[in-house]
Amino acid sequence: MAEAILEVRDLVKHYPVTRGVLFRKQIGAVRAVDGVSFDLAAGETLGLVGESGCGKSTVAKLLVNLERPTSGRIRYRGDDITRLSGRALKSVRRNIQMVFQDPYTSLNPRMTVGDIVGEPYEIHPEVAPRGDRRRRVQELLDVVGLNPEYINRYPHQFSGGQRQRIGIARGLALRPEIIVADEPVSALDVSVQAQVINLMERLQDEFGLAYVFIAHDLSIVRHISDRVAVMYLGRLAETGTDAQIYGHATHPYTQALLSAAPLPDPALRERRDRIVLTGDVPSPARPPSGCRFRTRCWKARERCEAEVPELAVPAAFRARTGPAAHPSACHFAEERRIVPGPGAGAAEEWLDSGDKNV
Repeated sequence: MAEAILEVRDLVKHYPVTRGVLFRKQIGAVRAVDGVSFDLAAGETLGLVGESGCGKSTVAKLLVNLERPTSGRIRYRGDDITRLSGRALKSVRRNIQMVFQDPYTSLNPRMTVGDIVGEPYEIHPEVAPRGDRRRRVQELLDVVGLNPEYINRYPHQFSGGQRQRIGIARGLALRPEIIVADEPVSALDVSVQAQVINLMERLQDEFGLAYVFIAHDLSIVRHISDRVAVMYLGRLAETGTDAQIYGHATHPYTQALLSAAPLPDPALRERRDRIVLTGDVPSPARPPSGCRFRTRCWKARERCEAEVPELAVPAAFRARTGPAAHPSACHFAEERRIVPGPGAGAAEEWLDSGDKNV
Protein backbone atom coordinates (compact mmCIF):
# COMPACT_ATOMS: atom_id res chain seq x y z
CA MET A 1 0.00 0.00 0.00
CA ALA A 2 1.13 3.59 -0.69
CA GLU A 3 2.12 5.87 2.16
CA ALA A 4 -0.78 6.49 4.54
CA ILE A 5 -2.18 10.00 4.85
CA LEU A 6 -4.59 8.97 7.63
CA GLU A 7 -3.51 6.66 10.45
CA VAL A 8 -5.99 5.47 13.08
CA ARG A 9 -4.54 3.68 16.09
CA ASP A 10 -6.42 2.01 18.98
CA LEU A 11 -9.41 4.34 18.59
CA VAL A 12 -11.83 4.13 21.52
CA LYS A 13 -15.13 5.89 22.17
CA HIS A 14 -17.14 5.02 25.28
CA TYR A 15 -20.38 6.80 26.20
CA PRO A 16 -21.02 6.89 29.97
CA VAL A 17 -24.19 5.31 31.38
CA THR A 18 -25.36 7.26 34.43
CA ARG A 19 -28.01 6.95 37.12
CA GLY A 20 -29.64 9.48 39.41
CA VAL A 21 -31.27 12.89 39.02
CA LEU A 22 -29.55 15.36 41.33
CA PHE A 23 -26.37 13.41 41.87
CA ARG A 24 -25.61 11.51 38.70
CA LYS A 25 -23.32 8.52 39.03
CA GLN A 26 -21.69 6.59 36.22
CA ILE A 27 -22.65 2.93 36.41
CA GLY A 28 -21.20 1.74 33.12
CA ALA A 29 -20.35 2.68 29.57
CA VAL A 30 -21.54 1.95 26.04
CA ARG A 31 -18.44 0.73 24.18
CA ALA A 32 -19.35 2.08 20.75
CA VAL A 33 -15.77 1.89 19.41
CA ASP A 34 -13.26 -0.21 21.29
CA GLY A 35 -9.78 -0.33 19.76
CA VAL A 36 -10.05 0.27 16.01
CA SER A 37 -6.91 0.72 13.89
CA PHE A 38 -6.50 1.23 10.14
CA ASP A 39 -4.65 3.30 7.52
CA LEU A 40 -5.87 5.22 4.48
CA ALA A 41 -3.64 6.06 1.51
CA ALA A 42 -4.04 8.99 -0.87
CA GLY A 43 -6.64 8.30 -3.56
CA GLU A 44 -7.75 5.04 -1.88
CA THR A 45 -11.22 3.91 -0.86
CA LEU A 46 -11.56 2.00 2.41
CA GLY A 47 -14.95 0.35 2.84
CA LEU A 48 -16.14 -0.03 6.45
CA VAL A 49 -18.95 -2.57 6.75
CA GLY A 50 -20.96 -4.23 9.49
CA GLU A 51 -24.41 -4.56 11.02
CA SER A 52 -26.33 -1.58 12.35
CA GLY A 53 -25.07 -0.57 15.78
CA CYS A 54 -21.53 -1.94 15.30
CA GLY A 55 -19.91 1.52 15.62
CA LYS A 56 -19.37 2.53 11.98
CA SER A 57 -21.05 5.94 12.24
CA THR A 58 -19.24 6.67 15.50
CA VAL A 59 -15.93 6.06 13.73
CA ALA A 60 -17.03 8.52 11.03
CA LYS A 61 -17.81 11.22 13.60
CA LEU A 62 -14.47 10.67 15.30
CA LEU A 63 -12.57 11.01 12.02
CA VAL A 64 -14.05 14.45 11.31
CA ASN A 65 -13.86 15.52 14.97
CA LEU A 66 -17.60 15.76 15.53
CA GLU A 67 -16.90 13.53 18.52
CA ARG A 68 -13.81 13.40 20.70
CA PRO A 69 -12.34 9.92 21.29
CA THR A 70 -12.04 8.46 24.76
CA SER A 71 -8.54 7.36 23.80
CA GLY A 72 -6.49 6.50 20.75
CA ARG A 73 -4.90 8.50 17.96
CA ILE A 74 -6.01 9.83 14.57
CA ARG A 75 -3.06 11.17 12.57
CA TYR A 76 -3.52 13.15 9.37
CA ARG A 77 -0.18 13.52 7.58
CA GLY A 78 1.63 13.02 10.87
CA ASP A 79 -0.44 15.43 12.98
CA ASP A 80 -2.54 13.92 15.78
CA ILE A 81 -5.87 15.66 15.21
CA THR A 82 -7.28 14.39 18.52
CA ARG A 83 -4.93 16.83 20.28
CA LEU A 84 -5.52 19.82 18.02
CA SER A 85 -7.79 22.76 18.75
CA GLY A 86 -8.47 26.26 17.50
CA ARG A 87 -6.84 27.29 14.24
CA ALA A 88 -4.79 24.11 13.92
CA LEU A 89 -7.92 21.92 14.07
CA LYS A 90 -9.80 24.24 11.72
CA SER A 91 -7.00 23.91 9.17
CA VAL A 92 -7.12 20.10 9.30
CA ARG A 93 -10.90 20.06 8.96
CA ARG A 94 -10.54 21.69 5.56
CA ASN A 95 -8.89 18.49 4.35
CA ILE A 96 -11.27 15.96 5.95
CA GLN A 97 -14.93 16.49 5.04
CA MET A 98 -18.04 14.38 5.54
CA VAL A 99 -21.04 13.35 3.45
CA PHE A 100 -23.94 12.41 5.70
CA GLN A 101 -26.32 9.49 5.43
CA ASP A 102 -29.72 11.13 5.06
CA PRO A 103 -29.98 13.85 2.38
CA TYR A 104 -33.42 14.77 3.73
CA THR A 105 -32.16 15.87 7.15
CA SER A 106 -28.54 16.92 6.50
CA LEU A 107 -29.54 20.00 4.46
CA ASN A 108 -31.04 23.05 6.15
CA PRO A 109 -34.53 23.49 4.63
CA ARG A 110 -34.42 27.25 5.23
CA MET A 111 -31.25 27.79 3.21
CA THR A 112 -30.93 27.93 -0.56
CA VAL A 113 -28.64 25.52 -2.37
CA GLY A 114 -26.22 28.38 -2.96
CA ASP A 115 -26.06 29.14 0.76
CA ILE A 116 -25.67 25.46 1.68
CA VAL A 117 -22.85 24.74 -0.74
CA GLY A 118 -21.21 28.11 -0.08
CA GLU A 119 -21.37 27.92 3.72
CA PRO A 120 -17.86 26.37 4.01
CA TYR A 121 -16.50 29.57 2.46
CA GLU A 122 -18.03 31.55 5.33
CA ILE A 123 -16.16 29.38 7.81
CA HIS A 124 -12.94 29.41 5.75
CA PRO A 125 -13.04 32.82 4.02
CA GLU A 126 -9.43 32.50 2.92
CA VAL A 127 -10.41 29.77 0.44
CA ALA A 128 -12.55 31.97 -1.81
CA PRO A 129 -12.97 35.77 -2.02
CA ARG A 130 -16.54 36.86 -1.31
CA GLY A 131 -17.06 38.20 -4.82
CA ASP A 132 -16.01 34.85 -6.33
CA ARG A 133 -18.13 32.52 -4.20
CA ARG A 134 -21.27 32.45 -6.32
CA ARG A 135 -19.25 31.40 -9.37
CA ARG A 136 -17.49 28.68 -7.36
CA VAL A 137 -20.79 27.34 -6.04
CA GLN A 138 -22.20 27.17 -9.57
CA GLU A 139 -19.08 25.32 -10.71
CA LEU A 140 -19.52 22.80 -7.89
CA LEU A 141 -23.16 22.22 -8.83
CA ASP A 142 -22.07 21.59 -12.39
CA VAL A 143 -19.34 19.19 -11.23
CA VAL A 144 -21.87 17.02 -9.34
CA GLY A 145 -24.30 16.98 -12.28
CA LEU A 146 -26.78 19.68 -11.22
CA ASN A 147 -27.89 22.72 -13.19
CA PRO A 148 -25.96 25.78 -11.92
CA GLU A 149 -29.17 27.78 -12.32
CA TYR A 150 -30.62 25.82 -9.37
CA ILE A 151 -28.50 27.93 -7.01
CA ASN A 152 -31.49 29.83 -5.60
CA ARG A 153 -33.70 26.77 -5.04
CA TYR A 154 -34.41 25.13 -1.67
CA PRO A 155 -33.78 21.48 -0.70
CA HIS A 156 -37.49 20.51 -0.81
CA GLN A 157 -37.45 21.24 -4.56
CA PHE A 158 -35.01 18.38 -5.24
CA SER A 159 -35.23 14.59 -5.30
CA GLY A 160 -33.30 12.41 -2.86
CA GLY A 161 -30.48 11.73 -5.31
CA GLN A 162 -30.19 15.42 -6.16
CA ARG A 163 -30.05 16.31 -2.46
CA GLN A 164 -27.21 13.89 -1.94
CA ARG A 165 -25.40 15.52 -4.86
CA ILE A 166 -25.82 18.85 -3.06
CA GLY A 167 -24.28 17.28 0.06
CA ILE A 168 -21.36 16.01 -2.01
CA ALA A 169 -20.90 19.47 -3.57
CA ARG A 170 -20.76 20.98 -0.08
CA GLY A 171 -18.13 18.40 0.91
CA LEU A 172 -16.04 19.31 -2.15
CA ALA A 173 -16.19 23.08 -1.59
CA LEU A 174 -12.90 23.25 0.32
CA ARG A 175 -11.13 20.78 -1.99
CA PRO A 176 -10.48 18.21 0.78
CA GLU A 177 -8.08 15.31 0.49
CA ILE A 178 -10.33 12.88 2.40
CA ILE A 179 -14.11 12.46 2.39
CA VAL A 180 -15.81 10.35 5.04
CA ALA A 181 -19.05 9.06 3.49
CA ASP A 182 -21.41 7.69 6.16
CA GLU A 183 -23.82 5.39 4.30
CA PRO A 184 -24.32 8.02 1.59
CA VAL A 185 -26.72 5.93 -0.51
CA SER A 186 -28.65 3.87 2.05
CA ALA A 187 -31.62 6.30 2.05
CA LEU A 188 -31.89 6.29 -1.75
CA ASP A 189 -33.67 4.08 -4.29
CA VAL A 190 -31.52 1.42 -5.93
CA SER A 191 -31.36 3.17 -9.31
CA VAL A 192 -30.39 6.45 -7.65
CA GLN A 193 -27.72 4.66 -5.61
CA ALA A 194 -25.99 3.73 -8.86
CA GLN A 195 -25.97 7.34 -10.01
CA VAL A 196 -24.45 8.63 -6.76
CA ILE A 197 -21.82 5.86 -6.58
CA ASN A 198 -20.75 6.49 -10.16
CA LEU A 199 -20.54 10.21 -9.39
CA MET A 200 -18.32 9.57 -6.36
CA GLU A 201 -15.99 7.38 -8.42
CA ARG A 202 -15.72 10.04 -11.13
CA LEU A 203 -14.97 12.76 -8.57
CA GLN A 204 -12.33 10.55 -6.96
CA ASP A 205 -10.53 10.22 -10.28
CA GLU A 206 -10.91 13.92 -11.05
CA PHE A 207 -9.81 15.34 -7.69
CA GLY A 208 -7.65 12.54 -6.28
CA LEU A 209 -9.93 12.02 -3.27
CA ALA A 210 -9.52 9.34 -0.62
CA TYR A 211 -12.75 7.88 0.77
CA VAL A 212 -13.72 6.19 3.99
CA PHE A 213 -16.92 4.65 2.65
CA ILE A 214 -19.27 3.34 5.35
CA ALA A 215 -22.11 1.01 4.34
CA HIS A 216 -23.89 -2.22 5.11
CA ASP A 217 -24.60 -3.13 1.48
CA LEU A 218 -21.82 -5.54 0.55
CA SER A 219 -22.39 -5.26 -3.21
CA ILE A 220 -21.85 -1.49 -3.20
CA VAL A 221 -18.80 -1.76 -0.95
CA ARG A 222 -17.23 -4.34 -3.26
CA HIS A 223 -17.81 -2.14 -6.28
CA ILE A 224 -16.25 1.04 -4.89
CA SER A 225 -13.62 -0.11 -2.35
CA ASP A 226 -9.93 -0.91 -2.73
CA ARG A 227 -9.76 -2.36 0.78
CA VAL A 228 -12.48 -3.49 3.19
CA ALA A 229 -12.65 -3.48 6.99
CA VAL A 230 -15.39 -5.57 8.63
CA MET A 231 -16.61 -4.28 12.00
CA TYR A 232 -18.49 -6.10 14.75
CA LEU A 233 -19.58 -4.66 18.10
CA GLY A 234 -17.01 -1.88 18.19
CA ARG A 235 -14.01 -3.81 16.87
CA LEU A 236 -12.57 -4.83 13.52
CA ALA A 237 -13.11 -8.50 12.70
CA GLU A 238 -11.23 -8.70 9.40
CA THR A 239 -9.43 -6.43 6.94
CA GLY A 240 -8.07 -6.94 3.44
CA THR A 241 -8.44 -6.07 -0.20
CA ASP A 242 -11.84 -6.48 -1.79
CA ALA A 243 -10.64 -9.69 -3.48
CA GLN A 244 -9.37 -11.10 -0.17
CA ILE A 245 -12.54 -10.32 1.79
CA TYR A 246 -15.11 -11.33 -0.84
CA GLY A 247 -13.29 -14.32 -2.24
CA HIS A 248 -11.26 -15.64 0.69
CA ALA A 249 -12.89 -14.55 3.97
CA THR A 250 -11.41 -16.24 7.04
CA HIS A 251 -13.44 -14.74 9.92
CA PRO A 252 -16.77 -16.46 10.73
CA TYR A 253 -18.63 -13.14 10.96
CA THR A 254 -17.44 -12.01 7.53
CA GLN A 255 -18.44 -15.39 6.11
CA ALA A 256 -21.91 -15.02 7.66
CA LEU A 257 -22.33 -11.52 6.20
CA LEU A 258 -21.37 -12.73 2.73
CA SER A 259 -23.77 -15.65 2.94
CA ALA A 260 -26.65 -13.30 3.76
CA ALA A 261 -26.00 -10.86 0.88
CA PRO A 262 -28.66 -10.96 -1.86
CA LEU A 263 -27.65 -12.70 -5.09
CA PRO A 264 -29.60 -11.96 -8.30
CA ASP A 265 -28.37 -15.15 -10.00
CA PRO A 266 -30.67 -18.06 -8.96
CA ALA A 267 -27.99 -20.64 -9.86
CA LEU A 268 -25.49 -19.01 -7.51
CA ARG A 269 -28.13 -18.69 -4.78
CA GLU A 270 -28.74 -22.42 -4.83
CA ARG A 271 -25.02 -23.25 -4.69
CA ARG A 272 -24.15 -20.70 -2.02
CA ASP A 273 -22.92 -21.91 1.36
CA ARG A 274 -25.56 -20.35 3.66
CA ILE A 275 -24.64 -19.53 7.27
CA VAL A 276 -27.49 -18.73 9.66
CA LEU A 277 -26.39 -17.08 12.90
CA THR A 278 -28.24 -17.79 16.14
CA GLY A 279 -28.86 -15.40 18.99
CA ASP A 280 -28.98 -11.61 19.11
CA VAL A 281 -26.20 -9.06 18.84
CA PRO A 282 -24.96 -8.42 22.41
CA SER A 283 -25.35 -4.98 23.96
CA PRO A 284 -22.29 -2.71 23.52
CA ALA A 285 -22.83 -1.75 27.16
CA ARG A 286 -22.19 -5.38 28.18
CA PRO A 287 -20.04 -6.97 25.46
CA PRO A 288 -18.93 -10.60 25.86
CA SER A 289 -15.50 -11.34 27.27
CA GLY A 290 -12.77 -12.49 24.92
CA CYS A 291 -14.00 -12.63 21.33
CA ARG A 292 -17.10 -10.48 20.96
CA PHE A 293 -18.52 -12.72 18.26
CA ARG A 294 -18.26 -15.91 20.30
CA THR A 295 -21.91 -15.87 21.52
CA ARG A 296 -23.07 -16.32 17.91
CA CYS A 297 -20.15 -18.29 16.49
CA TRP A 298 -20.28 -21.99 15.64
CA LYS A 299 -16.51 -22.30 16.23
CA ALA A 300 -16.48 -20.87 19.77
CA ARG A 301 -14.24 -22.66 22.31
CA GLU A 302 -13.03 -21.94 25.84
CA ARG A 303 -10.13 -19.92 24.44
CA CYS A 304 -12.59 -17.58 22.71
CA GLU A 305 -14.18 -16.73 26.06
CA ALA A 306 -10.89 -16.08 27.86
CA GLU A 307 -8.68 -14.44 25.24
CA VAL A 308 -9.29 -11.43 22.97
CA PRO A 309 -8.17 -12.40 19.43
CA GLU A 310 -5.60 -10.14 17.81
CA LEU A 311 -6.31 -8.60 14.40
CA ALA A 312 -3.41 -10.19 12.56
CA VAL A 313 -2.66 -12.70 9.81
CA PRO A 314 -3.73 -16.07 11.29
CA ALA A 315 -0.88 -18.42 12.15
CA ALA A 316 -2.16 -21.01 9.65
CA PHE A 317 -1.63 -18.54 6.78
CA ARG A 318 1.55 -16.71 7.83
CA ALA A 319 3.78 -18.94 5.75
CA ARG A 320 1.64 -18.44 2.67
CA THR A 321 1.44 -15.65 0.14
CA GLY A 322 -2.09 -16.33 -1.10
CA PRO A 323 -5.20 -14.14 -0.68
CA ALA A 324 -6.17 -15.87 2.58
CA ALA A 325 -3.09 -14.36 4.28
CA HIS A 326 -4.72 -11.15 5.53
CA PRO A 327 -5.57 -9.90 9.06
CA SER A 328 -8.44 -11.64 10.84
CA ALA A 329 -9.42 -11.42 14.53
CA CYS A 330 -10.24 -15.09 15.05
CA HIS A 331 -8.45 -17.81 17.01
CA PHE A 332 -9.71 -20.46 14.56
CA ALA A 333 -9.69 -18.58 11.27
CA GLU A 334 -10.00 -20.67 8.13
CA GLU A 335 -10.71 -19.90 4.50
CA ARG A 336 -14.24 -20.53 3.34
CA ARG A 337 -15.61 -19.59 -0.08
CA ILE A 338 -19.26 -18.63 0.34
CA VAL A 339 -20.22 -17.89 -3.26
CA PRO A 340 -18.89 -20.25 -5.98
CA GLY A 341 -17.45 -18.81 -9.16
CA PRO A 342 -15.09 -15.87 -9.80
CA GLY A 343 -17.70 -13.12 -10.31
CA ALA A 344 -19.14 -10.59 -7.87
CA GLY A 345 -22.70 -11.20 -9.02
CA ALA A 346 -24.69 -8.47 -10.74
CA ALA A 347 -23.63 -5.57 -8.52
CA GLU A 348 -21.22 -4.14 -11.07
CA GLU A 349 -23.78 -4.44 -13.85
CA TRP A 350 -26.45 -2.26 -12.27
CA LEU A 351 -23.90 0.17 -10.84
CA ASP A 352 -22.28 0.64 -14.24
CA SER A 353 -25.69 1.19 -15.79
CA GLY A 354 -26.48 4.15 -13.52
CA ASP A 355 -27.17 7.43 -15.30
CA LYS A 356 -24.39 9.82 -14.35
CA ASN A 357 -26.16 12.95 -15.58
CA VAL A 358 -29.38 13.03 -13.56
